[in-house]
Amino acid sequence: MIIAVLAVQGAFIEHIQMLGQLGINTVELRNEADLAQPFDGLILPGGESTTMGKLLREQGMLIPLQERIRQGLPVFGTCAGMILLAKEITNEPRNFLATMDIRVLRNAYGRQLGSFHAVSAFGDMSDLPMTFIRAPYIEVVGPEVEVLSRVDGQIVAARQGNQLVTSFHPELTADMRVHEYFLGMIASNTAVA
Repeated sequence: MIIAVLAVQGAFIEHIQMLGQLGINTVELRNEADLAQPFDGLILPGGESTTMGKLLREQGMLIPLQERIRQGLPVFGTCAGMILLAKEITNEPRNFLATMDIRVLRNAYGRQLGSFHAVSAFGDMSDLPMTFIRAPYIEVVGPEVEVLSRVDGQIVAARQGNQLVTSFHPELTADMRVHEYFLGMIASNTAVA
């Protein structure tokens, strides 16, 4: 299995390191030519969603990745990655990949000083550590979206077929279960576009 990690900006190294600990090979996506490499899944890391979206467009990756995700490529977006996948962003006039039927509020927990840690349920897991940094949360989900986690009543993780998103940064903890969950999505081949 090979996982592509969007490496134009943000916390991509931490995802690559965690996947390496799980024995997974990775490729970095920096421009359109990198899309020619074979990969079985895609991680969109945390960072600055507006900058990442701009670089996706400028490097010719936005439309090809959008098409692959719509065709069933498993994708995992953390924090800014969740914003990139959202069909609607409350406090942003435009959207980016817009493949997941969610409405997201950017910087919902405030600026950098609003960063915090929590422990909450995620799917069948009851005690997942979560690190939130300038995090968004999901305000509205479409009918095909499964809510996987809430913190203080707000939706912070969800899945729609082949797409997984979290408001928090699982790559910044030692707990590998969210990445294992994503790898399971790929391995089970149950992802539906």
